[in-house]
Amino acid sequence: MILVTGATGQFGSKAIDHLLNKGVRPAEISALVRDVANAADLKSKGVEVKVGDYTDYDSLVKAFQGVEKLLLVSSNDRQAVENRTAQHINVIKAAKAANVKHLVYTSFVRKANFEDSAIAAFQHSHGATEACLIASGLDYTILQNCIYLEMIPVFAGEKVAETGTILFPAAEGKASYVLREELAEAAAHVLTTEGHEQQIYSLTNSTSVSFTEIAKAIADHLGKEVNYQSLTVEQFEAKMKAFGVPDLYIGMFSMWATAQAQGTMDVVDDTLERFLGRKPTTMSRFIAQVY
Repeated sequence: MILVTGATGQFGSKAIDHLLNKGVRPAEISALVRDVANAADLKSKGVEVKVGDYTDYDSLVKAFQGVEKLLLVSSNDRQAVENRTAQHINVIKAAKAANVKHLVYTSFVRKANFEDSAIAAFQHSHGATEACLIASGLDYTILQNCIYLEMIPVFAGEKVAETGTILFPAAEGKASYVLREELAEAAAHVLTTEGHEQQIYSLTNSTSVSFTEIAKAIADHLGKEVNYQSLTVEQFEAKMKAFGVPDLYIGMFSMWATAQAQGTMDVVDDTLERFLGRKPTTMSRFIAQVY
């Protein structure tokens, strides 16, 4: 039995679809959800739905009974990152108590000296989870996923096609953006093939890209000039406030832009390509699909 957590979310649901596409019988898949009312689609596919919450240890132990392989999709808790760490550790301990054999965890890509990164707290949470998993005695596979391609339109702004301008303080830093669906497909590959125990995989695209390159790709597709302006963080935040963007989002945009400027996510590895059996979707191809 394979259990996927976060099964109604965008990553977990795609992972289940890819398991089914790879020939895993629905009866061999179970899905962990917080609210069964949101799981009608999973039930219609014949997947067993189990109710559990990352914060409720007993519910997790109960849900994990009879599970051989578990895909722990990292928490999207919007509160302090420490909450995510505690939730992940709860899942790992519950998996150990329920005699789960193999736990696959969706982590995030890290480079040496990540403590100096703008996203250090976020990365530290994943690092602490990885350390707990490695020490747990479970067979494990850690998937250090890179940032999603789907974040590019968010960072570029929803009106870029109208304004022809991208304001984002990422300087000329590069990041290895990856399609979320292909990362979910890679997770399904690990769950359905052998030889992944005690492995840490860096799942990135074949190339890293800057926002100068992203602006050019959008311009080429739209057939109009798109100007990328890398403001200082202070200038960027002032403009976002003037546009009425909530402070929560301004802080998030600044954090990720600074991380890209620092090269934190400029990591290239061929593992994802090997797992997919093809080149990952490129930034330019994604831009053509979105715009």
